[in-house]
Amino acid sequence: MLDVRRLQILRAVVTSGSVTAAAANLGYTPSAISQQLAVLEKEAGIPLLERVGRGVRPTEAGRLLTEHAAVISRQLAEAEAEVAHLRAGRTGQLTIRYFATAGAVLMAPALAWLRTQHPGVRIDLKMTDPEDPLSEVAQGRADLAIVVAPRVRHHDGVRFVHLLDDPYRAVLPKGHRLAAKRILDLADLAEEPWVGSERPGPCLDALLDGCAAAGFSPNFAVESEDYPTAQGFVAAGLGLSLIPDMGLANRHPAVVIRKVRNPEPVRAIHAAVRETSPARPVLDGLLAALHDAAGR
Repeated sequence: MLDVRRLQILRAVVTSGSVTAAAANLGYTPSAISQQLAVLEKEAGIPLLERVGRGVRPTEAGRLLTEHAAVISRQLAEAEAEVAHLRAGRTGQLTIRYFATAGAVLMAPALAWLRTQHPGVRIDLKMTDPEDPLSEVAQGRADLAIVVAPRVRHHDGVRFVHLLDDPYRAVLPKGHRLAAKRILDLADLAEEPWVGSERPGPCLDALLDGCAAAGFSPNFAVESEDYPTAQGFVAAGLGLSLIPDMGLANRHPAVVIRKVRNPEPVRAIHAAVRETSPARPVLDGLLAALHDAAGR
């Protein structure tokens, strides 16, 4: 197999016209250049240079390899430039997973920042359930995922970066007997029929854990797995619901929203990244942008 470094030495000798001139240009001794050329000729199995007066000129094989060395040199320079751009976050791709209610609040402003600061980076963005993408992150198929952290915040190969705590609010039909209160104790809701707003997973776990701490399990009269539908059921008088604050951007006109306490159920929103993920300015910048969006 031909050595790339020796091919570049051959190219230097051919373009400069002599071993002595190539040695001076490359910072080697003439004998070191000659030794490298001898090894290259042995690798090629054919003479590459012939003497002409005080200089040398390439044989047909030498000209062929010199042309290939020029192509290789250009390709290496292009590869080095592309790696430098990737290292600086000017190019490359980020694979991101997020869940619905994190989209407008967190992902939209963070991606706007990313487009401005790193316009050459391609974005593979897909919406998923709040817990599902952890395996994608751990296996390197996703660079970052916005998730609701599970009860046990440990997943092999995944590091959780806290962004914000999203408190649940009581959603009541207008005219409900509890609507006159500004803040409700969670236990006030124990005997009421409930409209389910969460599918099984970390979001529902946060709600059920809060109710358990208040000494009851909610009686779900109606099931719904999205917040707008749950609000519609509440507005129709089918029950009350607990919905996280981020899920109340579009409020139904026939419901009222109240804070709850003792305790206040909260779902913890995290960015999940791979524990062994190499340092990447673009990924670090995206995390900072997500923190800024969460703070706002």
